[in-house]
Amino acid sequence: MNLLIKNNNSLWFYAYSSGEIPSAFSLTPASFLYLNPNKTYTLDFGEFDYGKWTKHGDTLILHSVNGNMNNYIVNYESSKDLKLSITQDLVSDFSGAPSTFSTESANPFSLENNKWRMHATHKETSSEIKMRLINHCAFWKNYFLWALDNKVEYIDVRSTPTPIKIYGNGFALKEFDDLPATWKNYFYDSADCRLANKMIEDIFKTENIAWANTDNKYKMFAGAFEQLESFLQKEDAANFDASK
Repeated sequence: MNLLIKNNNSLWFYAYSSGEIPSAFSLTPASFLYLNPNKTYTLDFGEFDYGKWTKHGDTLILHSVNGNMNNYIVNYESSKDLKLSITQDLVSDFSGAPSTFSTESANPFSLENNKWRMHATHKETSSEIKMRLINHCAFWKNYFLWALDNKVEYIDVRSTPTPIKIYGNGFALKEFDDLPATWKNYFYDSADCRLANKMIEDIFKTENIAWANTDNKYKMFAGAFEQLESFLQKEDAANFDASK
């Protein structure tokens, strides 16, 4: 079996690069490459992508759903470390992370839990924007549960594009002007992005998040995002149609 998927280490997080990162990539500590043993993959190197993967010799080949094919040279691989030549002049290091999930729906790196990262190709309805936010909350909930279940000592919560600012003991909604550019670009236009913020703001004003009485931050935030997801599911998107 390829080391890339040996010992359940088919999940890789970006660590650092030995060369200048091209503008086409935006690599952060939250950038990931997930190689499912069923030969599908998801990744986010500044742009979310998914498709099929194969490996021939020292070349990892990603067959994107958009029809593109990316060849990455594997310079080094072990159960904990991976060095990929993303371009001819750029070698990037990745660290292996646990990739055992109770179900596919509990996998925060699955396509199912990352549809919120897909760029809108049309002006979205209030219901579509609501579903994008629900999916985003499901990602966060599963991300914290994954860290909890696998006893991951540290996870990055600042680099992932999100309208939610996560503190040590709570979270808050970011002002529109403070939203990450990547998050804004997921939406068809700024009006749709503003509406997304408005939906979350409405919940923060009308609902109470019951924070778990625990010292475990992962458990606390998983529960909070699960509640936010539930409140969004109950939100009547039709109430926002007039504002669009």
